[in-house]
Amino acid sequence: MIVMTDISYDVDGTTMIGRLAFDDTSDETSRPGVVLFHEGGGQDDNVRTRAERLAALGYVAFAADYFGDGRQLPLDRGQARLGELMSDPDQIRRLGRVALDILLADPRVDAARTAAFGYCFGGTMALELGRSGADLRAIVGFHPGLGTKRPEDSRNIVASVLMLCGSDDPILPPETRQAFENEMREAGVEDWRIEVYGGVGHSFTNPEIDARGLGDAFRYDKRADERSWASALALLSERFGSA
Repeated sequence: MIVMTDISYDVDGTTMIGRLAFDDTSDETSRPGVVLFHEGGGQDDNVRTRAERLAALGYVAFAADYFGDGRQLPLDRGQARLGELMSDPDQIRRLGRVALDILLADPRVDAARTAAFGYCFGGTMALELGRSGADLRAIVGFHPGLGTKRPEDSRNIVASVLMLCGSDDPILPPETRQAFENEMREAGVEDWRIEVYGGVGHSFTNPEIDARGLGDAFRYDKRADERSWASALALLSERFGSA
């Protein structure tokens, strides 16, 4: 049986509510762990469902919160929050580190086998956690934010890096992807990869995105969703072995 439990925690005086997922019928006492960071709209069913799916595969997963109260924010407030975070890598890294520590505190988690998944700005969260030197084995970004105020810190990344992007994503034009490639090369990151899905826009993994009315560039794409998920799981299998 998959157990989903909400965990309340504090970062810089703000109460965050994340969701931990694991299989309580498994006899495995030392399992790989994955921390997941939500899209720029806030904590939602998509990231919580991904945590549940990982738990069903034998991982311990923690869907973190970086807005507060484990909820979505109205568009204007969410954008204001993202603007604040974009200008403050230290705050991003604190939020990511506390979330990773929540995952590591679970006695089922093997601290030597952890990964970070991020969706939209959650990809930025995962990458900044890696840039801080966190001991992760994999960093996966789905339609991720790639920019950083401190590209030189990518030399601290020890994880395998996989970024999964739509070719028509207005947030990730070709020049942004190229800048990220340059950053990875210049930082000497040993194992990095970008997959680009043709004709696909932003938020392509989120079945709820169409209903939010954000325009044609923000659409769910079932094929890209399935392909990106398969690529992410393949990387976890490569880095961790069987969960």
